[in-house]
Amino acid sequence: NGLESLANAALQRGIDAFTKKDYQRAVGEFKRSVGLGRSSSFAADAAQYLAMTYLQLDDPENAIKAYKSALQVDPYRDDIHVKLGNLYFSQGKYEDARTEYAEAVRLNPSTANRYSLGQAYIEQGRFSDAETQYSEIQRLTPQEAGGYLGMGLTYSRQGKPEEAIRQFQQAINRDEDLYDAYAQMGYSYADMGDMESAQNTVDTLERLGQADLADTLSRYMYKVDPPKMMFAQSSSTFSFSLGKGTPLVALNSYLMTPNASKTLSIKIQFDKTMDRDSIENPVNWQISRATGQGPGQAYNFGLPISPTEAKLPSIPSAVTWDADNLTATVYFTITQNAASNATIDPSHVEFKFSGKDTYGLKMNPKFDQFSGFNDVA
Repeated sequence: NGLESLANAALQRGIDAFTKKDYQRAVGEFKRSVGLGRSSSFAADAAQYLAMTYLQLDDPENAIKAYKSALQVDPYRDDIHVKLGNLYFSQGKYEDARTEYAEAVRLNPSTANRYSLGQAYIEQGRFSDAETQYSEIQRLTPQEAGGYLGMGLTYSRQGKPEEAIRQFQQAINRDEDLYDAYAQMGYSYADMGDMESAQNTVDTLERLGQADLADTLSRYMYKVDPPKMMFAQSSSTFSFSLGKGTPLVALNSYLMTPNASKTLSIKIQFDKTMDRDSIENPVNWQISRATGQGPGQAYNFGLPISPTEAKLPSIPSAVTWDADNLTATVYFTITQNAASNATIDPSHVEFKFSGKDTYGLKMNPKFDQFSGFNDVA
């Protein structure tokens, strides 16, 4: 009829304007098409195009209204339910997204629609429901990667990285070009603390030409890897390499004076950016004599401590953080005795930090203390 012909003409003009990025004119034409042909076969498509145009204009609320208008015309369009669900999903409205995806699955239980529904369940923390969707996808299309990727994401969000890795590997076995599966596997390795395998995944992504995914994974690894001490710098004023029985005066000539006190420092290198308030808080540091059980690991090599041995402060007097060079300078005061014959075992003085990095992660317990004899431990 005449109205349908006019509606179709407006739709075509709208598509032409949309292609030319004349979005304001496209809005007018798509609205005209919807208004003229509400009962025509073009109306749902016109409303869908209208939604797409509003998204180009960064107007998601009117896009939602347009998608809803399309579904009023044709409520059986599962593709439009999915697009509306995707829009809700991007806004963090996961229950609204789930409703649309569930209706899409009811209308057309395709693997793609089930995958979308599973993603909504993951975001809602409904992991059992997500697993149901991805198990069904695996059953229906065992040769395809999607069900395994989705299941891996489900396990990953539950804090089950080993199970997730197995699923991601199954996805890669079915589609070697599914680069997201490589990246997700790398995230899971990082979550396990297996940074070597995570780095191998970064290298694989780079070799496959996926520089952006590799870079994002590297940044994630940096974020989740617990901070470590690396070494102490030679510019430290505390000679941490000297052994047992070292006269205190060997640390600084000022300590030749009886009962003299001198503030010394040790500069410790970290592997990442630390939280300034945490690292500069002396209470988060501990200075002590080494008590290691291995050969030569204990203070004074495990031999009885001399009465002339200098006492160590339990915490620093101050700590400063150099964010540019990732170094903490730890200041502490040593006091000579009245006879000026105090001794010390600098190589077995331990400096331990129990604070956190800028991401709130605590120290890696294998790399949270330094001594000259044991290096970082």
